[in-house]
Amino acid sequence: MKKLIFSFSALALLLASCSEEEEEANTTPKPIVVGEITGDISANKVFEKGTYTLKGTVRVKSGATLTIAAGSTVTADVADGLDLLLVENGGKVNFTGTAAEPIVFTEKSKTPGSWGGIVVFGDAPIVSGKDANGNPITTANSEDGTNTAYGGTNPSHNAGVLKFVQVQFAGKKLSDNTSEMNGFSFYSVGNGTILENLVAYKGADDGFEFYGGTVSAKNLISYGNFDDSFDWQDGWKGDLNTDWYAYQEGTGNYGMEIEAKNVNNSFYPTVSRITLKRAPGTVTEGGSSAVEYDAIQFKKEGNGIYNNVLISGYTTPNAVAVRIQDAGTNTNQVNTGKIKLLNIKINDGTTNYGYKDASVVVSFPAENFKTSNETTGANLSAGAWSTVDNMNLIK
Repeated sequence: MKKLIFSFSALALLLASCSEEEEEANTTPKPIVVGEITGDISANKVFEKGTYTLKGTVRVKSGATLTIAAGSTVTADVADGLDLLLVENGGKVNFTGTAAEPIVFTEKSKTPGSWGGIVVFGDAPIVSGKDANGNPITTANSEDGTNTAYGGTNPSHNAGVLKFVQVQFAGKKLSDNTSEMNGFSFYSVGNGTILENLVAYKGADDGFEFYGGTVSAKNLISYGNFDDSFDWQDGWKGDLNTDWYAYQEGTGNYGMEIEAKNVNNSFYPTVSRITLKRAPGTVTEGGSSAVEYDAIQFKKEGNGIYNNVLISGYTTPNAVAVRIQDAGTNTNQVNTGKIKLLNIKINDGTTNYGYKDASVVVSFPAENFKTSNETTGANLSAGAWSTVDNMNLIK
């Protein structure tokens, strides 16, 4: 009996010891992974939560999915040459951060324009102008320096998920002086792609640019980008866009630049709950001679429906809230009701709208340009995802 009691006691001590060891193992944090992301991603690749260096042009090839875990930081370095993350048509990303643990792409020197940002290609439809016979052109080559063809017939194209992702200090200008990169560039991206809670911070070109396609985006922040906060062309027709917030300071052009390559499309994008703010003293990218200082510009037959728009700070002399840049846009888009700006609030008395010069008087149909004191603009919840260097970007 004594032997049996002793055996039970020994077993109890052994189990207690094992339990303590397991508890210690479970509570010990995993070491932060440190590594490098480079070259072609030709097969599915997962990068666990960690700190990574981006080296050169990283291409996610067709059939492959690149996954980067929430809470990871990926750092480019301008000293290495051009760093860029490019998703080819057929490739996918799984960048699923959280409000508390976003995925951050940044650059070592923290200098705007130091790398190429995130570029995604798909095969959703585009309309990129007209040929000599007046027929729509449905393909084009990218303006990011890679000269990649885009355009297709697949509106449901799926490039994966980008949620709670920051891109900082991108927008690199290439040496040919014509090729430009943005924070986020979406070429022919389809509506099977999820874009939510994204931040483009202090890039040297546009914060977000859409080149045709059907994708929509929710909860976007464009902060301190040198060119336009939001920009699109090639007949982009995302129709489920909500809660876009832009803040321009130091250098900045239009809050939104909207064009359609001179094609009078029968479709248009829709965006609801938009905030466009411009800090005092902000100048245009081209200096005092440039006139790209309006909150919203429509040109080359750009159109769309915009609801609940809050505009503040666009007070440069001669600036207007909405600029119509050419006669075709005024005739075919404004006068026919293809541009609708509903529930707009302009906080500082800026003129509602105008033409590029005094030669044309713009006259929106009354039901298509409506102001409201109830306008709220973007409705975003602050958190780590909207914070850079301890600064909350949602002011």
